[in-house]
Parts: sequence; structure tokens; C-alpha cells
Amino acid sequence: MDPTGDRQRGRTAFGGRPGVTLAQDGLAAFPGPAVVLDRDGQVLTGNGRSEALAAAIAQGRLTCLADLLARPGATAVESLPMPSGGTTILDLVALPGENGCRLVVGRDVTLERNLRAALVESRQRYKDLVEISSDFAWEIGPDGRFVFVSPKGAMGFAAEELVGRKPTDFVLFEDGQHGPSPFETNMEIEDVEVWMRQSDATQVCLLASATPIRGERGEWKGARGVCRDVTQERLRDAALSRANNRERLLGYIVRTIRDEVDPADMLKTAAEATARALGASGCQIFRILPDASDFELAALSGAAGDEGAVLDSFLGSDHFDGDLEGWRVLATVCRYRHSINGAVVLWRGQDRAPWSDDDRLLIDDVANQVGLAAEQIANHERVVRLSRTDGLTGLFNRRAFFDEISRRFTRLAREGKPATLIYVDLDNFKAVNDVHGHQMGDQALLAVRELLLHHTRPIDLVARLGGDEFAIWLESAGESIAVQRCEALLAAGKADLECYSGSPDKPLHFSLGVAVHGGGSSETIEELIARADKAMYEVKRSGKGAWRMAPPVGSGEA
Repeated sequence: MDPTGDRQRGRTAFGGRPGVTLAQDGLAAFPGPAVVLDRDGQVLTGNGRSEALAAAIAQGRLTCLADLLARPGATAVESLPMPSGGTTILDLVALPGENGCRLVVGRDVTLERNLRAALVESRQRYKDLVEISSDFAWEIGPDGRFVFVSPKGAMGFAAEELVGRKPTDFVLFEDGQHGPSPFETNMEIEDVEVWMRQSDATQVCLLASATPIRGERGEWKGARGVCRDVTQERLRDAALSRANNRERLLGYIVRTIRDEVDPADMLKTAAEATARALGASGCQIFRILPDASDFELAALSGAAGDEGAVLDSFLGSDHFDGDLEGWRVLATVCRYRHSINGAVVLWRGQDRAPWSDDDRLLIDDVANQVGLAAEQIANHERVVRLSRTDGLTGLFNRRAFFDEISRRFTRLAREGKPATLIYVDLDNFKAVNDVHGHQMGDQALLAVRELLLHHTRPIDLVARLGGDEFAIWLESAGESIAVQRCEALLAAGKADLECYSGSPDKPLHFSLGVAVHGGGSSETIEELIARADKAMYEVKRSGKGAWRMAPPVGSGEA
């Protein structure tokens, strides 16, 4: 190597091998950077493309230089900054020259390396995007079997467990479903839903996107695509749909109950709506009445079996779910403020589908509404009872008594049966309060209540009209029964009430006015009341402590 430009060939100091000689014009013609170094490693000369290389050598920034000089013919790749900006990548080699000089030449591999890096990055980017956007990628061969599955596998299977298998081994077809799966597509598809079986036999919902693979003549040679697991989304959608359906059915039941004006019909309406909403053959609704401890049937819609075992089960559990004597039974208790106040029992034939989880959730919601409705009904009944009963004795009050006998009187006209109205007035009751006080007077009234109830039947009516006035309605009772009741009452009153008397000369006794309504009589209710009232006052005027039968209607007797 002769930096003066003379070309020579001779022996070198490197093992006796001939060195490279290159004139200055040869350096200039070299397509890449080239520099000549002296035996001390200093740059002697270089071509016009060696500026960055010469600067790196001069500044000691060429880290591979010592290795290149020590191993002539070896190559090394180095990235160097360009004076104009940017970086160049050189593939460098050092060659021995004459007189201990070295020739360092480089090949610009910047474009090659950048293209290679871009390709690697592009492939990695594609791989990352495929893995991010899908759960697995796949390819099907001409025989319809997996020839490739993402290395991480799919559906709980390792990739090698799927390769060689047919997708149809895992696809779950619904009843009546036909046609190729997305893995056998003959056209481009996107987000086609398919359910498949996982390694643990559970089901998974996949969205498949695929494109067919075709040969030179357009023949189908397979398909490739990606799948994304959307099972959780589908399960959430299904759960939301079921929840919306339960809410819709519950709304229907609640509206049906609330639209019922008469509280007495609320539970009957609830039973009908519940049976329809839950597809039951029958629905029973039970109440636990105030001051009671057992269930009482309040409403029934449709057919039902023997509920005894179901109700007995509530001693240990709030729910009943099982088969019973040919029925599928689903039942739960109703509560109001944590206290059981009823139960809902659903019946379905065993030829029908079993109860679902949605049915179980819905009956609990229904039971909550029925519990509220039962409490409203109990409150209504309580108010009605208070408005229709005497506060002290608990007997019918005046308004309730006359409303009830008017209703019964209308029925008598149709059935042609008799009835008796007895007015009861206490003799000398004022003396009880004057001598013993009002507390003793209240006790006397309660004793009267017990006497009247004891000498009447459950179908009869007993009322306190106010103060010391009472009334009795003897259902379907003619004159002979009326006489027996009056005689028994007078005897019982003299035996049991005199202890409350204000004084011996003013004993507490009964005065009874009796009016019998004949079965075929055209008498009105007002006329019957007037006859009984008149008979009672005649007893009072004639000495008290007795009973008097009012003359028959139309007899002309005063």
C-alpha cells in the first residue's frame, strides 16, 4: 500500500504474505468508505466516503478497530453517526498492506439492516396484534384438519393436541343446525359465533373470522383465521336478558296486584298472575292471620296438590323445591319486616320442565311483594274491623249490624226462610255506673257480651248498638227457637248479672223485644226493626226483666 499513489507488490510484515497495494485513485473508486492506517493505527489517507469512518478512528470511537487489526480478514459491524445527521451501519474489514500499513474498508449495510429490522418488527407487530385481538390463530388443511394452531393452544388444549384433529370434533351444533362450520368457510367471514367444547367439557363461545385458502386454479385448499373468546360477554348478555325478563314479569305481577281495587281480591289476582308468569299449573297463596300461628289458604289459581308437606317443611326452611306426588313444587315463605306472614306455592306437572334458577329468583321476588300485599290486607281488615266493631266488647257496632242484617234480609226474600230480631236493653244499668263506677259498668257490659254469645250460634249476629242497648239476629230461626233463646237469656241474666247491680231494688236484668220475620212475608227490614223496638219498650214500660213477642206483621194489634 503506497499512499503516494505508486502501485507496488512486495512482501509484508504479516507472516510473509504479500500486502495489498492500492493507489489513491483506487481508494477513490472504492464504492464504500476506505482508509489507510499506518503501523501505529493513525489515518494516513482515505476516500471521499470515509469521513465518518476516519473521524471515528481518529477519535477512538471505533470500538471494533483493535479486533479488526488483530485479525486481518475478520469483519465487524459498527454504527457511526454521519456528519449530515443520522447513522450509517458499516460492515468493516481490515486488510494488511505494505510497510506495516493497514487498509480498512467498509460496506454500507444501513438499508439492509433497516429493512431486516423493519421486517422483524413488522412480523412481531403482526404477531402481537393477532395475539392481542384473538385468543388463537389457526389454519385448516385440504383434509379439513388443523395444520396450525397458535403455540399457546386453544380451548384448554395444547397446540399439538389440536393439530391433526378436525374442528367438528369440538364444534357444538344446536339441534337441527346444519351446514359447514366457520373453519370450513368457502368465503371470507367476520365475527361468526360458534360454540365449542373445551378440554374440561365446558362450553366456550368463540367469534371466528376466517378466509379461505385457494390453489392456482381457485380450488379450496383450506382456511385460516382467528378466534376470540366471548363466552363471558355472552353469559353476561344472557344473565342480563334473564334479569330483564324477571323484572318484566315481576312488574306485570306487581301492576296486576296494585290495579286491584278490592283488597280482598288482591291475593287471588296475585295467584293468577304468578301462575301465568312462571308457567305453573297452579299457584296457592297462604296467609298467617293476625293472632294465628298456622297458614290459611287465601287464594288458589289452577290445579294444586296436597300442600301439607310443603307447609310443614317451613318449620326448618324458608324454601321448598322438589317433586311431590307427581308434582314439581316450588315454594317459599312471605315475610314482612322479617316476620313470616304467608307463603307462595307453585305446582307444575312432572311432565313439564323442572324449575329453573330464574324461576327460583322470581318466586322470591314475588313472595316479597305478596308479603307486602298480605300486610296491606291485614291492615285493611284491621281498619274495617275497627270501623265495624264496638271498641269495648268487640261485637258488631250499630252501622255494621244493620248493614249485615239488611244484606241477609234480602237473601231471606229469595230463600223464603224465617229470621228473628231481638232487641236487648239492660235494666237499671245507670245504677251500676252511679254506685260502682264506670269500670264496674264496663265489666258488666263484657259479662253481657259473654252471655249473648253463649246463647247464640256462629251463624247468628250479636251487636252492641250503643250504651246499654244490644241486638241479636237469629239466622233461619222461627218463633219457637226465638222463645227458647229469650227464656234462656232471661234466666242466665238473673243468675249472672245481679252481682253487678247498683242495689237490690235495682237489679241488672234484661228487657227483650222480639220480632219474627216469616219466610213468605212481604215485610220490609224497616218494619221488622220497628216491631222489635216497639216490643222492647213495651217490656220496659210494663216492669222490665221480661221478654215480649211483637205481633205478626199485618195482624192489626197495637
